Amino acid sequence: MDVIYLLILLLVGALATYLSGDKLASKVALLFGLGAFGFSVYLLNLFQAGQDLDFVAAWITKPNIAFALKADGLALAMVLLTTALTPIIIFSGFGNDFKNAKAIYSLILFMSFAMVGTFLAADGLLYYIFWELSLIPIYFIALLWGNGDAEDRKKAVVKFFIYTLAGSLFMLTGFVYLYLQAGSFLLTDLYQLRLSCGQQFWIFSAFFLAYAIKIPIIPFHTWQAKVYQKAPTVGTMLLSGIMLKMGLYSVLRWQLPIAPLTAKGYQYTLIGLSIAGVIYGSIVALRQKDLKKLLAYSSLAHVGLIAAGAYTLTLDGLRGAVLQMIAHGFVVVGLFFVAEIIFRRYETRLISEMGGIRSQSPKFTSMFLLLVLASVALPSTFNFVGEFTVLYSLFQVNLGFAILGGTTIILGAYYMLKMFQHAMLGETNTKPFADVSFNEGLLLVIIVAVLFFFGLYSKPITDLITPSLENILMHINR
Repeated sequence: MDVIYLLILLLVGALATYLSGDKLASKVALLFGLGAFGFSVYLLNLFQAGQDLDFVAAWITKPNIAFALKADGLALAMVLLTTALTPIIIFSGFGNDFKNAKAIYSLILFMSFAMVGTFLAADGLLYYIFWELSLIPIYFIALLWGNGDAEDRKKAVVKFFIYTLAGSLFMLTGFVYLYLQAGSFLLTDLYQLRLSCGQQFWIFSAFFLAYAIKIPIIPFHTWQAKVYQKAPTVGTMLLSGIMLKMGLYSVLRWQLPIAPLTAKGYQYTLIGLSIAGVIYGSIVALRQKDLKKLLAYSSLAHVGLIAAGAYTLTLDGLRGAVLQMIAHGFVVVGLFFVAEIIFRRYETRLISEMGGIRSQSPKFTSMFLLLVLASVALPSTFNFVGEFTVLYSLFQVNLGFAILGGTTIILGAYYMLKMFQHAMLGETNTKPFADVSFNEGLLLVIIVAVLFFFGLYSKPITDLITPSLENILMHINR
């Protein structure tokens, strides 16, 4: 069974959702989202049974471009993250009355299609096409269904689009150069190249610009907070939960194995930039009064730590980075959904205008607290497994990096618990806080259950990704 059928399912789902009309769009999108997740689980079972899921077909002869998909453990882990979060994100939108609902739900599925394609692509140009396709839906989702003043929203979204497109053009230039050396865009052929130190430096730099903007890594982060704040919550979930993982995944899949000498030569600089993001994001989060902006800077801090783990070039670092990618995807989607639930009732994102929710909705408060504790890497949560592994890998490289990286836990605990205290406790808002609906409660329970299940038993994911990461390390250390 080839993974191409998963892409077809998502693409057909996007089209069917649009054609279903506004009233049925959300339900049709959810049906196809759940179907894609179910099919992903089926593919995982086939993979674990030893079946080859890769797909390769000739596409264009001049230049030599193949429609090649690689479904190893690492790719499948990211595909499962995407297809698991997609129906969650769609379901979270059921409480919103979107104008032109058929368009936004079809765009969500199309974006899922593009991101799955990015994770599976094993041809450089095909990968680039999927990478760019994922940018189009989020541009329109943020622009047309976003929050606040239309002009401010337009400025934020256009800035994001220009930043990411510019970075992607550098990456494309890198791929063209690699093609001239290898005569092919296939991942396997690019891995076999023996580039000089100078060649690797320029390739690494071209890829770094694209990935650093997407992740983002300081100083390429300036678009993030504004776009997260202005985008509708479903858009913010897509960006933070899945899309930024494309950059982190690409570092592991494309950048490090193709240009390992540069990664080794500039290792301390790369880890330093990543940890600077951890510290900067944490300090700025301390000062935020808007809940979505606080969560945006918190996300910046966490992804900085993930990037630092990847650049340790150790098995523990790579494995911790992937585990934290998956954990962060679920926890950040849950936290942004909490922010949306509060906004639906209070019509504000200012933390100072919240308060006293615990006395009106203790169940919601409990779920929120569990998400906050997962975010700050409480032992027994999924985030703890990833962050502990990353910090251990940083310790193997340099004790100072481990200490500085650990600030994300200390500072994160402070500003997240302080935010929780102001939002949930204290004086009751003059507006009554309606208890969460069945749909809202169900989503929160699912997310919390995932975070605690894999926090206690992460072995299935570790076993799935480790062989792929060992193969990547073999190419890095060749």
